[in-house]
Amino acid sequence: MTSEHTAPQHATDEKSSEVVAADANYPEETTTKEDEGMRDVVVDLFLEIQNYSPEELQSERAIVRRKLDRIIMPIICITYCLQFLNKLSLNYASAYSLIPDLGLEGHRYSWVAAIFNFGYLFWAIPANLMIQRLPIGKYTGTMILIWRIILCCHAALQAYAGILVLRFLLGMFEAGISPAIMSIVAMFYSRSEQPLRMCIFLGFNGMSKMVGSLLGYGLGHVNDAGIASWKLIFLVIGLMNFVWSVVFLTFMPDSANNARFLTHKQKVIAIDRVAGNMVGVKTKQYQSAQVKEALLDVKVWSLALIGFASGVINGGVSNFGAALIKGLGFSGILATLLQLPSGAIEFTIVPLCGLFATYVKDVRCLTMIVVSLVPLGGLLGIRLTSLDHRWSLVGSSWLQGILGAPIILAWSLLAANIAGHTKRSLANGLWFTLYASGNTVGANIFSINEAPRYFSALTGMIVCYCAMIAITGFLWAYMAWENRRRDGAMNGEQTVRGAAEQAILEGFQDRTDEESKGFRYCL
Repeated sequence: MTSEHTAPQHATDEKSSEVVAADANYPEETTTKEDEGMRDVVVDLFLEIQNYSPEELQSERAIVRRKLDRIIMPIICITYCLQFLNKLSLNYASAYSLIPDLGLEGHRYSWVAAIFNFGYLFWAIPANLMIQRLPIGKYTGTMILIWRIILCCHAALQAYAGILVLRFLLGMFEAGISPAIMSIVAMFYSRSEQPLRMCIFLGFNGMSKMVGSLLGYGLGHVNDAGIASWKLIFLVIGLMNFVWSVVFLTFMPDSANNARFLTHKQKVIAIDRVAGNMVGVKTKQYQSAQVKEALLDVKVWSLALIGFASGVINGGVSNFGAALIKGLGFSGILATLLQLPSGAIEFTIVPLCGLFATYVKDVRCLTMIVVSLVPLGGLLGIRLTSLDHRWSLVGSSWLQGILGAPIILAWSLLAANIAGHTKRSLANGLWFTLYASGNTVGANIFSINEAPRYFSALTGMIVCYCAMIAITGFLWAYMAWENRRRDGAMNGEQTVRGAAEQAILEGFQDRTDEESKGFRYCL
């Protein structure tokens, strides 16, 4: 076998210039991972690619993708559904006797909603660094098991101080889940496949809203259980998490190395599929130089600011959605049920945005901008419509379910455009730190004195949507300019293909997107 060995282009990537693995020159048979400076956890599988012909690799590529879609995707979708259901549990419980039972009147409830984000904020960066160092499947499954314990403890609460402690801990142990799932998708799917998969699993936020609304509505009718409805909500959701933690720990692999549902050849093909991402798979070593690069990278901070703005909106909507609808004259139990359509909209629209971003080239930023305009219109409708038209106000509130689309597209830009594992871990940590900060702000801009209109809170969220749109436009222009600059900087002997081939190897050497001159940004 010569060094001229090539890897065939992905079937799903035929319409995308993002995939640069096609015809890549992989290391010669005598090359070792030490010679190449490779420390990736799957580098042994990467080096085995040279042992197969392009035809052999191509023959099972679609089979491997289907296996991943049948096993990996359902696991992460249900996990994300449960994680968001945990967050919403307080919202649904508040529609019943939680607030008077625990003395959460006035600003106390706002602080209970906000302290979850303080826990999230406290642990966001450490959680991302742990994801880099620890087996990701076992780490994530353990976090789900801990959620179960914390949620069930909510049912034993009797005072304000106790719920503050538990909500802080729940925020801590959920801080690593979204970045962990992002990392899992990046480990098993190519750049062009990621937007759709990410949008599908975030769409399950909508499913959790539907499940939670029906669950809260049903448990609200339990009158003879000898236990308050709000306590039943926490106990039932906690039990669901316990069952799922066992499933997750049993079936979720840490990487292609221990994916038991793949044959050895299919594990090699799984790595060949993602080699063109130009970021490797995972390196456990911490590199301080990448920390400095992340802190000075305008892309990282642009995305983090988008995270803050979307967090403000999410913090307001997720914690005060029921209160907003209840303030329009609906009962608490009906206010819970009326949040179901918002979940249905999210479950439908978010995956459609991912589908569009997957099959149309370089439209992730454009899709983010367009899809942000719809919920922005909904907020303007709530802000400007009189209380006499309460069903128009409810319909406008449902449009906030679309917020998940710009959030997940920002994640896909982060996963695709930040190379270097320490740099990406820190970038993820910064994104979720600012996102948690935004959620904290969003949970506190709703003043009880402004109920039921909450004009100040609505104005703040409108400003955040406008900021998201402006920053996304800037990021789009900046990355397009950088791609053109790199293309123009290539010398006469270097081709786009040659630069891409080198970028693939540099990805497995843990080079950053700024160090790898063959790296090109997804727009």
